[in-house]
Amino acid sequence: MTVAERLILGQVLCFEGDPRKLGVESVRHETHGAVLIRDGLIAEVGEARALRAAHPEVPVTDHGADLILPGFIDAHVHYPQTAMIASWGKRLIDWLNSYTFPEEARFDDPAYAAEIANRYLDLLTANGTTTAASYCTIHPTSVDAFFEAAQSRNMRVLAGKTCMDRNAPDNLRDTAQSAYDDSRELLRKWHGTDRLSYVITPRFSPTSSPEQLSALGALWAEHPDCLMQTHLSEQTDEITWVRDLYPDARDYLDTYESHGLLGERGLYGHAIHLEPREIDRLADVGAAVVHCPTSNTFIGSGLFDMALADRMPVGLATDTGGGSSFSMLRTMAAAYEIGQLRGHALHPSELLWRATGGSAEALHLSDKIGRLAPGYEADLCILSLTSTPAIAQRATRADSIWEAVFPTIMMGDDRAIACTYIAGVPVKRT
Repeated sequence: MTVAERLILGQVLCFEGDPRKLGVESVRHETHGAVLIRDGLIAEVGEARALRAAHPEVPVTDHGADLILPGFIDAHVHYPQTAMIASWGKRLIDWLNSYTFPEEARFDDPAYAAEIANRYLDLLTANGTTTAASYCTIHPTSVDAFFEAAQSRNMRVLAGKTCMDRNAPDNLRDTAQSAYDDSRELLRKWHGTDRLSYVITPRFSPTSSPEQLSALGALWAEHPDCLMQTHLSEQTDEITWVRDLYPDARDYLDTYESHGLLGERGLYGHAIHLEPREIDRLADVGAAVVHCPTSNTFIGSGLFDMALADRMPVGLATDTGGGSSFSMLRTMAAAYEIGQLRGHALHPSELLWRATGGSAEALHLSDKIGRLAPGYEADLCILSLTSTPAIAQRATRADSIWEAVFPTIMMGDDRAIACTYIAGVPVKRT
């Protein structure tokens, strides 16, 4: 035994891959399961009695009937919008001008950036989320603050300086050259350090000139192991705006493609109102799109089509603070509701997969996080299935694990998070 060993007991769900494609029968459920953690990694997963017998000297944490899951993975967030979440809504452009840009302007202050970064990560772990891919602001200090806060917690996070050189307030604009220079310097400083990854981050085509998009496309070509994140086809009036700004583009996606910003390691947030050519091109290159259901309903953007998951990786995200919750449980519930409106009821297994392995796949981290399997990082969420009286009374009638977990998906919040583990270390307990 090493001091870094721990055996945690509870119900266990093991996903082999996307149950949408493999079927729900591909998910293994252990009613009395166990996960052996060693040096921050998952060493073994199996039946509790067998693992206790095989490792009698290892300290045990028994979570009873709580469900052991991979930590939730939020594939598209704006941590600088933490303090302005749930601001009374307008359409996207008005909302940016009224709330987002004034708040983001405050992040030139390193102390304020650090305060919000730490607050945001505390809220993440309280909600069982262990990894997030975040937009920062144009200020390099906002990136440093986020990575420093995550580094102090040993969290795996991804982030990048948001680049904008037009159609934004003067104090939130950079230039094509400074966006390239700042991003390159931050990338060299942070990318691959500990559990941190830098993401090249043009906000979206309306706030970047063609010259800036080209500069960031060149940076991505120089560092193809990085991800690139941006927004795509979130609202219909936004698409009209893009058409006016880029009259020679075939469609919204082409404003990125023609500047070197379409590729396998691209993350395209929202992607609601896609043209057939855009879907084909995203699928051709193996890019990922990210579903942000609470944001899409809160700002009135539209209904995402989960059928895209048949052709490309699809992550799930809160889109803090356009999204109205920090909770991936609430996000799963909203994804279910949108699926219903589109005529497809998402199974609980698919909802859990999107918030774990599906988002890991979108972030190109599916070999490290998002599954309970040997060799994976021990970022875990322990989910109570009886966290409130309303949920508990429904769960008692369940005759399968899916009937037991679904009420928590639909009605659960941070009270359902019994514990969160970061690299095998418990950081949140009820």
